[in-house]
Amino acid sequence: MLRVQRERMSGGFFPTEREYTEGYGLTRDRLATLMSRNERAVIAHPGPMNRGLEISPEAADAASSVILDQVSAGVAVRMAILYHLLAGEGNVQ
Repeated sequence: MLRVQRERMSGGFFPTEREYTEGYGLTRDRLATLMSRNERAVIAHPGPMNRGLEISPEAADAASSVILDQVSAGVAVRMAILYHLLAGEGNVQ
């Protein structure tokens, strides 16, 4: 999943939030279809989530959701990259 940046949506990329959810969101029905096809499917999202818009609460809170782990790891990875870039240690390529 990707996050909809509401603060940048004044350009009319989609007419309504409902239309976006129906067209692209991970709804309860899409979650059920996904899990019926692949019980080991993992739900990932970089956060922060717009619950009910891009991802349903059922999907966000599903047992196969790794969203909290992904968000936590993302912070650590960004911190490490910034440290190496700012401290000038090694050749980051």
